[in-house]
Order: sequence, then C-alpha cells, then structure tokens
Amino acid sequence: MALLIVMVIAAVFALSIWQNELTRFAFVPRVSYGRLEPLPADAYSGNSMWFARPGLQKDPAQWVPTGVNASGAKGPAAVFFIHPTSYLAREHWNGPLDDTDTNRRATFFVQGMASAFNQQSQVWAPRYRQAAFGAFLTDKAEGEMALESAYVDVRQAFDAFLANAPADKPIVLAGHSQGALHLMHLLKDRVAGTPLASRIVAAYPIGWPISVEHDLPKMGLPACASADAAGCVMTWASFAEPADPELVLEAYRTRPALDGRQKDARPVLCTNPLTGSVGGSAPAAANLGTLKPSEHLDSGELIPKAVPARCDAKTGLLMIGDAPDLGPFVLPGNNYHVYDIPLFWANLRADVARRAAAWEKLHGGAAR
Repeated sequence: MALLIVMVIAAVFALSIWQNELTRFAFVPRVSYGRLEPLPADAYSGNSMWFARPGLQKDPAQWVPTGVNASGAKGPAAVFFIHPTSYLAREHWNGPLDDTDTNRRATFFVQGMASAFNQQSQVWAPRYRQAAFGAFLTDKAEGEMALESAYVDVRQAFDAFLANAPADKPIVLAGHSQGALHLMHLLKDRVAGTPLASRIVAAYPIGWPISVEHDLPKMGLPACASADAAGCVMTWASFAEPADPELVLEAYRTRPALDGRQKDARPVLCTNPLTGSVGGSAPAAANLGTLKPSEHLDSGELIPKAVPARCDAKTGLLMIGDAPDLGPFVLPGNNYHVYDIPLFWANLRADVARRAAAWEKLHGGAAR
C-alpha cells in the first residue's frame, strides 16, 4: 500500500511538470503532411456540407434547452458559425469529412454553441476539413499548413453563404476556437474595408486570443465598447481560478498576428459577456443562464447565476472564479475553453438580439 501511494504521488508530480509535453505527445500527428485538393466548386451548394442551414432536417443549431421559448419572432440576421476542433486523432493533419467520431463531436458543438444564435432568422454552420487538434500544439510547419488548408474550405463555405443570404440582410459572424481563428482571417480577407462591413451586426470570434495591437486593426471592426453597439467584436477565453494559461498563451504567441508581426506579452482583447463591453467584471447575478450539458451531451439545462466574469488586467483572459462543475472536459490549467459559450449561453443570446436591434435602428430596418 505504501508503495502504491508513493507511485501515485510520483505520477501526479510528473503530470504537474510535464502535462504540456504529454498533451503534445498525445495529439500531435506524426505523419507526413498531405496537401488537400480543393473541394469541388459547388461543394456547398447542397445540404451535405452543412451541419446547419435553413431548411435542413434535424438541424442541431435549432435546438434550445428546456424552458427557452423558441416560438417568438426571429431577429433579422443571418448567422455564419464556424465550429471548433472536433478531430482529435493523430492519423491526419486535417480531419476527414467522413470521420464518424469527428462529426458526432462537431454536431454536439453546433448544438451547444450555435444554438445560442438561433433566435435570429438563419443559422449556417459548414463542415470543413479542420486542422487536427495537435496542429495547435506544435511549431512544425505542418500545423500551419493544416490550418491554411482548413481555412480554404471555410472561405469557400462563406462565399456560398453570402451568395444565399439576401443582399440587404444583416450578418452575424461567429466561431469558437479553431473556428474563431478562421473567422479572424475571414474578417481580414472578406470584410475589412469592403461594403460587407456595413452589414455586420457583430463578430464573435470566441476562444482564441486576439491581439489588440496586431490582430484587431486588421479585422476591420472595433471591440464592442457598449452593450448596444453594432458592427463590433465580442471575444473571450474562460479560465477558472487559480488559472494556468501558459499552454494557451504559448500557442497564441507561436503564430504571427494578422499584420504578420510577432505577438508579445501584452494583454489580449477581452470583452465581458456579462456586460457586453471591453474589460471590467460582473457578478454571477448578472449571468442569465449557463448551459450545463447532460452526461451524453445530447441535451442540457440552463442554470442562472452560475458564474461571474472578470477580464484579467494582466493577461486579458476571462476569469470565472471557482471552478464550476459543467462536465469532464476542463483542460489543463483550469481552462474552460470547451465551455466558453455554454458558460454564458443566455447572455450571448441576449447580446446578439440587442445588437441586431441596434443594427436595425441604425440602418432603418432589414429584410427578415
């Protein structure tokens, strides 16, 4: 028994020291990179390349938790949502479109995250050949190549979305984690400095750190300075306390910013989902509802007043106080990355509705 206790203590000690290295070992692909061929030009014209889109049967983005009224009038906006990484294997640098486990996880992500936007008139969420989770844990060139290939798919899906959304309809752009990173590039390449910018209700690149100095100016939209501002950016990355964000910040600083420059240690952009503005803090009483997933992730319940939110002045990360019990997917360092949107599901839903109404007021109405 004494020997077992010593072994357990030694194992815990080793994990505390080498957890980042072990994470890399478990997820970084060890295969050669195979560049992807472009998708067919009409790949996104039908339903098969979409997890969510208008008219789709069994659309996971249209799910709502028990007690949420989904029968009221819809908001004016069309939402383009890019799901986070769901391919966790090491066999490929880009997840195959037909991988069953990957698609199952992606469906749960769309249900738990994109559903916060379904009070608007349309929600679109594309399938894409996402970069493997391990691509974020390495400085190998293959990781960046995998992300570039994934972005080509996302950009093609976005162009198809624009072709289908009425020209006078306002647009909400959203993504989480890898999806947020791709969204940042879409804003730079497709929105900044173009007429499309005037149609943006808000952009929600959540769960990927954004440099105030080097990323935000290239995205073409300012950070949301108030809860009723339109045409602005809302973003946060959630940690319980005590937080150890080094793995996340290291991955963030490894890649160049949107302006091509190296990032530094200055705080990243933090907009508070409980206040709707840059920085600051809010008590748990301001939280309208945290979505706690069920054991099998196929449903969930809203819990009001579950967690507070405070933008940390030193790092720019969002602190949520003591670790809440939302499930088994908390990452090392008290990182609540998987729950960035569920933590503030009801507030995000209200935030989108408020900004859509503000956009309509500014532009004198919109197509619904």
